[in-house]
Amino acid sequence: MFPRITRVRHVTDYRLELTFTDGTVSDLDFRHRILGRGGVFAPLEDIGVFSQVTVDREAGTIVWPNGVDFCPDVLYSEATGKAISEMDAGVELV
Repeated sequence: MFPRITRVRHVTDYRLELTFTDGTVSDLDFRHRILGRGGVFAPLEDIGVFSQVTVDREAGTIVWPNGVDFCPDVLYSEATGKAISEMDAGVELV
């Protein structure tokens, strides 16, 4: 299983610091994922709402009160610069 998110901290504006189960810590900008997307993302354009992000421990990812979440594998890929296909190569199937 790929690393999951264990901690999130709102840094500023649309930036979040994410900590993963393997110890990786990364500061990611979510501006391009939020602004102008509309729909369920519209409330997150308000920094006050965006900063209400928490960790969903069961899913191992970040989530907002309105249910918006992001795939932890994609976030880990962005945090480490590793393509998901590179990470797949190290997974053993049982």
